[in-house]
Amino acid sequence: MFAVSIGGSPAFAQQGATGKSFVDNFDTLDKSFWYISDGWNNGDHQNCTWSKGEVHQADGSLELGFEKKKLGARDYACGEIQTKARFGYGTYEIRMQAATGSGLNSAFFSYIGETDNKPHDEIDFEVLGKNTDEVQLNQYVSGTGGNEKLVAVAGGADKSYHDYAFIWAADRIRYFIDGKLVHEVTDTSKIPSNAQKIFMSLWGTDTLSSWMGPFAYEAPISMKIDRVAFTAPGEDCQFPDSVLCTLD
Repeated sequence: MFAVSIGGSPAFAQQGATGKSFVDNFDTLDKSFWYISDGWNNGDHQNCTWSKGEVHQADGSLELGFEKKKLGARDYACGEIQTKARFGYGTYEIRMQAATGSGLNSAFFSYIGETDNKPHDEIDFEVLGKNTDEVQLNQYVSGTGGNEKLVAVAGGADKSYHDYAFIWAADRIRYFIDGKLVHEVTDTSKIPSNAQKIFMSLWGTDTLSSWMGPFAYEAPISMKIDRVAFTAPGEDCQFPDSVLCTLD
């Protein structure tokens, strides 16, 4: 099921935001909503080429793959999707199972940058395959990051599905794992302000070993996504397991 709300509270309108509340359970892959990255990479640090062949929808879930396959200047292919619309303040949620493997990164994040003629703003959940017992949180504001925080994921992020969410407001960001608040940012200099696209990606590196670990490939590799959602400020929770259903 793919559900989109046509509502939204004008009081929380944000410049540049075009996206409305939605829940996507990936019964299908709506290509009018999602853009599949294909045919390029994000720089020298990335050892794989984005490929539409690594994006698979089946049995009510989405899989982003990573495999040894020569594409362009890279020896590996990897998967990423991103929204076509931009989203502002609100609640961002995903239910996912991360990939395993040193040198890999399973990411759920919001992002805007130079390709959209905007400053680099970003809010991250990143599971590094070298240690899937934790997830890294981070924010970038006008290209400045350095706000990393590692948080434990009970049972391992790659062993089963877990729920990750962040609630983004002008004056704070709250991060949740499996419905529990794990981190809060209230320093407004560390909170992005530009509307952003929603991304999900699985990629690898040969060069960022001090951060992501030495690259080690062992097939098969995939990041599995059961659901992703955005809820605009002032709107009710959209599904029973939403973190918004548990907040006052």
